[in-house]
Amino acid sequence: MRKNELKLGAILSYMVIGLNMIVAIVYTPILTRSLGQSEYGLYSLVSSIISYLTILDLGFGNAIIIYTTRYRVKKQKEEEEKLHGMFFKIYTVIGIIAGIIGVILYFNVSNIFGNSMSIEEIKKAKTLMLILTFNLVVTFPFSIFTSIITAYEKFVFSKVVNIIRIILTPIIMIPLLLNGFKSVTLVVVITVLNIGTLLLNMVYCFKKIKIKMRFGKIDFKLLREIFIYSFFIFLNTIIDKINWSIDQFILGAIRGTVEVAIYSLAAQVNTLYLNFSTAISGIMLPKITKMITSGEDSSEIDKLFIKVGRLQFLLLSLIVTGFVIFGRQFIIFWGGQEYVKAYEVGCVLIIPVTIPLIQNLGISILQAKNKHKFRTIVLFTIAILNIIVSVPLAKQYGAMGSAIGTALGIIIGPTLIMNWYYKAKVGINIKEFWKNIIKMVIPIVILFLIANFIIQFIDITKIFNMGIAIIIYTMIFGVVAWEFIMNQYEKNLIKKPIKKLVGK
Repeated sequence: MRKNELKLGAILSYMVIGLNMIVAIVYTPILTRSLGQSEYGLYSLVSSIISYLTILDLGFGNAIIIYTTRYRVKKQKEEEEKLHGMFFKIYTVIGIIAGIIGVILYFNVSNIFGNSMSIEEIKKAKTLMLILTFNLVVTFPFSIFTSIITAYEKFVFSKVVNIIRIILTPIIMIPLLLNGFKSVTLVVVITVLNIGTLLLNMVYCFKKIKIKMRFGKIDFKLLREIFIYSFFIFLNTIIDKINWSIDQFILGAIRGTVEVAIYSLAAQVNTLYLNFSTAISGIMLPKITKMITSGEDSSEIDKLFIKVGRLQFLLLSLIVTGFVIFGRQFIIFWGGQEYVKAYEVGCVLIIPVTIPLIQNLGISILQAKNKHKFRTIVLFTIAILNIIVSVPLAKQYGAMGSAIGTALGIIIGPTLIMNWYYKAKVGINIKEFWKNIIKMVIPIVILFLIANFIIQFIDITKIFNMGIAIIIYTMIFGVVAWEFIMNQYEKNLIKKPIKKLVGK
């Protein structure tokens, strides 16, 4: 049953990503054109600022998953109930703190962005900030139910709810945008749908999983133990915010909303790319925790690391090569000619991040083994350097300068240093991992070079032509992958469902 839940969870994860892509392709052009470049940049900027407050989670979300899983393995039901009760109270307090900080930001918008925004933009930014702050205040106490659902490996429910939310957003917003409603309406809809999702999660936990919460005294000894564990996950969250959100803040303060809009469109491409890599690894934390808690042999963890890495590389290599070949014209179709710079920015963001993404399972292994401290320290140092480098680069080169600063950090930290650490200190067989990946790279590079040459002679400025070219490239990539790259396990992942389908 759990195995099926994992498989269905992975399939639904890719469905979520596919839907996000479809929604992004259809909905984003309507959004950017309806809001205009300046207001789209403003909405993206305020959203990124409020998202900084999610760091107040302090890494407890992952800790709840880890400790709930451990208590379930050991059948310690009472400890589990105390854990959930304790964190519901803690998250309620965190939500109140987030609200106070949000109000402080509200009163200081003009002080932060007065030099790069008009009076009208500042007024609208304040309204957006207030609504999104309320959204966050409500989100914190109810986010515990999301973690519990993950710990219980109920991936099907969580993904289905997510799919419904993804579909509802454009269905509600597109008519409103076409009737002249702007960014304020957008954040109201986002808030309502988010609260609805959280309430569904809560009802599912109490009615279906039948969890209970004990609201006794806070166990400070346990809280201290969890805080020590989660502190470095908390730092990692800060790092992610610096790497993926601080650029918009810097650009908003230095260059204004237009450069923020260009970067934000590229960042949206990058976010979709990041999501593809986490579809499998994102549901593996409970499984890895069980393997390590049960004393599973390290060679089995190595096999899983390589297996997941290969699958992620197959998918990501198709996306990244496809984006390099077709991305410029796609951005023009998608966002408009004024966003064409987002293509180069997108390339600078997604190409270097590919290596850390195919090793995403390593993060779960580090967390399950409680060895994530080193990674966090390294990435935190790199993130600070990213800020120092990005400010002058943003002044000089705008969105591209910010992207270059981020890319340099990715190459040094998550790629070079972490590969050494995985091998030397965690005991992951990195040499075998890279043997597998390098064998996969060679045919992909040859195909990419040939396709990139041929595309020069095809008119992809017509959307139909580009669509056909993308389909042909994907099909050829699939054939090359099947014949020269995929092993028997990977082929069976495709063969078995087809056989079952044909059998029916």
